[in-house]
Formats: sequence, C-alpha cells, structure tokens
Amino acid sequence: MTNCNNPQAEEARLQALESYQILDTPAEKDFDDFVSLASNICHAPVAVINLIDRDRQWFKAELGLGVRETPLDVSICRHAILQKGLFIVPDLTRDPRFKDNPFVTGKPHLRFYAGALLETKGGQALGTLCVLDYRTRRLRDDQFHALEILARQIMTALELRRAGREIAAKNRELSAALDKIRTLEGLLPICSQCKKIRDEDTTWMPVETYLRKHTEAEFSHGLCPECSKRYLDELQQLQRV
Repeated sequence: MTNCNNPQAEEARLQALESYQILDTPAEKDFDDFVSLASNICHAPVAVINLIDRDRQWFKAELGLGVRETPLDVSICRHAILQKGLFIVPDLTRDPRFKDNPFVTGKPHLRFYAGALLETKGGQALGTLCVLDYRTRRLRDDQFHALEILARQIMTALELRRAGREIAAKNRELSAALDKIRTLEGLLPICSQCKKIRDEDTTWMPVETYLRKHTEAEFSHGLCPECSKRYLDELQQLQRV
C-alpha cells in the first residue's frame, strides 16, 4: 500500500488505475516514444512510465532499466505519488528513504530521480513519468516543464485508449442486439403442436420465454375474446354436468 494513512483513498486510487486496463499489456510504440522523448529532453539515460499497483510498480514503457516491474518496497515512485507536482531527488544516496535502495547501492547505481505525476482528471495519481541518472544532477526549468507536459500527454493517451475500448464494447453490444433483431425477423423454428420456439442452442421454449430472453419486452397475461368465449362455454358446460 502506498498510502497507509488513508486506506480508502488508496483503494479508490487502485480502482481508478484498474479502470484503464493498462497493467500487464504489451509494449506500445506511442508509450515507448514518450520515454524516448523524456530521455532526450532531460539528457537522462533512464526514463520510465511507471504505474503503482497494489504490491508492485509496473512499467508501461522503460528505457535504460531493462525490467518491466519491481516490488513496491524498492519503488521511488510510490513516494512521488503522495505529493503534488514534480518529485525531485538530486542525490538518492543522501536521502534516508532511498540510500539503502538496491537500485542505488547496487546496479544500476542510480543517483538522480525526477518524476512528474500521471494524474487522472479526478486527482488520482496512477504513477509517474520519471527520468533517472547515474550521477547527481538537477534539471533546468524548461526540462521540468517538458516533463510535466509529457506526463499530461501520457494521461491523454491513456484516456483515449480507455475511450476506444469502451466504444468497442458498445459496438459489440449493438452488434449482438442487431443479431437478435435479425433472428426475430427471420424464420423461427416453431412446433406445430405446442407452438414452442426452438432457440439457437436447440432448447424449445414458450414464445414469451423466447422473446423475454432475446428482447427487452415485458409481458402481461390476459385472454383474447375468442379464447375468453371458448373457456366461458367450457365452464358453462362443466357447470351443467
């Protein structure tokens, strides 16, 4: 957990992350291009699009690190998402939170970190776009600004990706509904004796059951005049017996 003081807020953040359905997806050129740009603009050998999951940090794109995820307990970015704005650590060896981090004490011997939040419109921090270096250093103001712009563009890409997925799902629902309509418009196998309809899975069912299954129709039962007269005549005959 990244926010132990507010478990409800952390759960809401994780639900927001899950809504994008981005975790564990294959590499995509658009996101690879973002880390390449961040690396070039900031003259940093390492750049990562980092998403903070429940017990790990997962990289949608990475340059110079060579892994796609790490345990959350070695994550620098999990600290970054707890504050607003850029998170800068000029020298990781001098920060008590990170000086014993295995990525600092061992390969690749990271020294510098700068991360811009990947934040939803609702204010949920999903992770960071971060750049790292093997030496202590700082960023110029224009590099700070560029990193923030790129982070916003990444969020736009994530939003578009989610919207496209939702549209595709709606199209599938529409296609299925149209198929049902075509089925109803076509010839339906119906029993000549009991008048049941055969479904596509070969199940025979009453007409109202079939329509209820394949449409939004609701039913109320009554008697037409002919049936009403026939049943009334039958009832009167029974009363005479």
